[in-house]
This record gives sequence, structure tokens and C-alpha cells, in this order.
Amino acid sequence: MNFDITNQRKRQKKKSKKLNSDEKKIIFSSIFFLTLAIIFIIIYLTKLNNTPPKKKENPKLVPQETLKIVDINSNKRPLAVMIDNNIGDERHAGLQNSFVNYEIIVEGGLSRIMAIYKDEENTLIGPVRSSRHYFLDYALEYDAIYTHFGWSPKAEEDIKNLNVENINGMIDSTPFARDKNIPAPHNVFTAATKLREYSDAKGYSQTTNSWKVLNYSTKEINLNKKTKNTENLLVANKVTMTYSYNQTRSYIYDDNNKNYLRFMNGKEHIDRDTNNQLNYKNIIIMRVENNSMDSEDRQDLKTVGEGTGYYMTNGYALPINWTKESRTSKTKYRYEDGTEVKINDGNTFIQIVPISNDIVFE
Repeated sequence: MNFDITNQRKRQKKKSKKLNSDEKKIIFSSIFFLTLAIIFIIIYLTKLNNTPPKKKENPKLVPQETLKIVDINSNKRPLAVMIDNNIGDERHAGLQNSFVNYEIIVEGGLSRIMAIYKDEENTLIGPVRSSRHYFLDYALEYDAIYTHFGWSPKAEEDIKNLNVENINGMIDSTPFARDKNIPAPHNVFTAATKLREYSDAKGYSQTTNSWKVLNYSTKEINLNKKTKNTENLLVANKVTMTYSYNQTRSYIYDDNNKNYLRFMNGKEHIDRDTNNQLNYKNIIIMRVENNSMDSEDRQDLKTVGEGTGYYMTNGYALPINWTKESRTSKTKYRYEDGTEVKINDGNTFIQIVPISNDIVFE
């Protein structure tokens, strides 16, 4: 077989030139795309470096729940006012607007009330009556300005020794007025605005960071739904407490309004201004030892130490223990398992009952 060597060489040379051309194209394309990639990377990195960091989003602020009975964020200093509780058919003023009240036995088997005001500026409070020394132990818990019209010898001594900032109507009657339609000494009235003005003029501080005593809950507390202590749960549609042979205090639960209606000696306790029966969301009962200390049957109370009692709300009651380390310290209220008592948002009546007297739940 004959071969055309010349033509074959020409073909190989032509093919070689073609291969060289294709390789050049591949190399050129590779360099082009590589250069393009490098340019894109440089642009991206430059843009990334120049982009400001994203601002951290502020967490959503959850609005704080507030109490209706007191302004928990206010440091307005409370006013503690001694209230006459031996006024016959006359009616009290201001006891519905106080955020907490204390009732304690006095001489003759009677009782007296100390009403404590903070954010509510009442138009009328009274009748105002004289001091007894053991009421100071509870007024001091709130760092309150203590208001009274006269005092017992022991109360006078303790007010001075304990440096209690007080307003005594027997010394200066400026913030007080008498209702001439009511026989003295049961006819002295005042107002929170008058007490504020007077105490400010005396140089008493109008603010305090030490007024909180009771532990309020913004969520409704139903004692029958507690997981602990339920074995001691009491139905408390009615409770009656005996202060002396002729003095009883009662509360009846009003299921429609979710509060307790107050009775004194079996009669409805009526507000002077509104003509409505007084009612309270929380009832705290404390058993406290008392004894007669002089020929006038003035009482002394063992307020410092520990004792038992009950917390009552929404138709039920649970036993509690109370402790108080000193006259000026705050009383602590705990359930029998040691957990602190939280109370419902609402006004509170604290009944300090002689330790041996009856407390009957129905």
C-alpha cells in the first residue's frame, strides 16, 4: 500500500496548529473567569466590611402588673389614724378607703381601730380617738405618721422614747374638727389632706421606702386551689370573733362581689358617707396574748414573739403563724408549711383577738 507522506505531514501540521489554538482559548477563558471571580470576591469582601453591624433588637417590654389597692411604685409615707370604736349608732368615716385596718382590744372589753392610709386622700376620717401603746408596734411596721387625739400614760411614754413622729390633737387641734351633732369625745374628725399639710409643716418626711408589710398578689388567690395545706382548709362563708362578753365582730362572704361584709355586735357596719356596709377582700386573724396592766384595766399585749391565726379570702380560710422579732420589726405571716402568705389585691382588716377567745367559722 502506498502512502502520501507529503499530504499526511501537511495534515498533521494543520492539526497541530488547530490544537495550539484551542489550548490558547482554554487558557484565556480560564484566566478570564479566574480574574472575574477574584474581582467579585474583592467586591463582596469590601461590601461586607463596609456594612454596619445589625442593631440588637430591644427585648419587648412586658408591662408591669399594678395593684389596685396601693401604688406599689409610690413611696408616699402612710398615715396611721386611731379610730374610736365605741360610738353607738354613729358611723365611721374613711374605713372603706384605708388599705389596711387593725382592731385590738382596749380597757373595758372594748376595742379600737387603727386605719392606715397611703395613696387614698380621704375627705373625712374618724372619729379620731386616743392612743394605746401597743398600736405603735403595728404603726411602726409601715413607718407611718401616727395620728391620735390624746394618749394613755404608757402610750405617751413610748411615743417619746421610740421617737414616733406623731400628730396629737390634744396638743394641737389644727388638722382636726368636731361634729357638733355628736357628743364628745366621739366627735373628732380629720382628713388625709389636712394631716399631710400639718405633718409637712412639722418637718415630717412625706416619703418612705419602708412601708411594705403585706405581700400582695396581682393574680387572684383562691385558697381551695392551693396545693399545700389543703387538709386544714376551712370553709369561711362566715366567721365570728369574740373580743369580750359584749363585743363580737363578724364577716359574711358576699359571693357576688367576692368580698366580706363586716358586722359589729351582729349589726351591719355602715359607712357614714356612702351609707353602704363596709366590706373587705382579705381578713387576717391573729391570736395575741393580752392582760390588764393597771387599775383602769388598760391592756398590754405580747406583740413580739410568735402566734397563730388565719388568713381568709374568697370564702375559705387557712391556718397561719405570725412572728415579730421586735416592736419596730415587721410581722411575718406564714402558712403552717413555712411558705409566706400572699394576699389578694384589695383592702385588708387585721383582727387581733385575745388568745383565749372564740373564733367560729361557718
